[in-house]
Amino acid sequence: MKKLFLTLLFFTGTLYSFSQNMDNSLLGEILEKNADTLGGATGNWKLLYKETPMLCVTDQTNNRMRIISPITESSNLDKDLLLDSMTANFHSALDVKYAISNGILWSVYIHPLKELTPEQIESAISQVYYAATTFGTTFTSTELIFGGGAAKEKSEPKIIEEKTRKF
Repeated sequence: MKKLFLTLLFFTGTLYSFSQNMDNSLLGEILEKNADTLGGATGNWKLLYKETPMLCVTDQTNNRMRIISPITESSNLDKDLLLDSMTANFHSALDVKYAISNGILWSVYIHPLKELTPEQIESAISQVYYAATTFGTTFTSTELIFGGGAAKEKSEPKIIEEKTRKF
């Protein structure tokens, strides 16, 4: 029993020692290294990455971080673009998602702050960029494309007859 306890204690301590400690200071350094330009304030950065505007907002108290990039006004979206973006959220927008807030369609990466690694931050910036720039075409956040198969030609819409019950 004592050996089991010591083994569990060792593994728990080992796992804890590998946990990440991302904070605003380190995140700011990573953003500075990767962004073309960086402005704003700590925890509320504005950046340009490959000429694409982004915001990085953190809340250290609640351990949250998001990197977002505006794509278009949501009023510009038709039903097909909305459906394509929802499909992409499952298949090709890997760690980012397309989301609408305050009348804007965004490319969004959201993650607990403290657990992030520098490599994950760099990947997040890249994925937000790709999802924003490929919106309307491949809807991908990386060069990888998953699922969906070959694109099918859109057929004529089928008229669905509504059946209602009269009371």
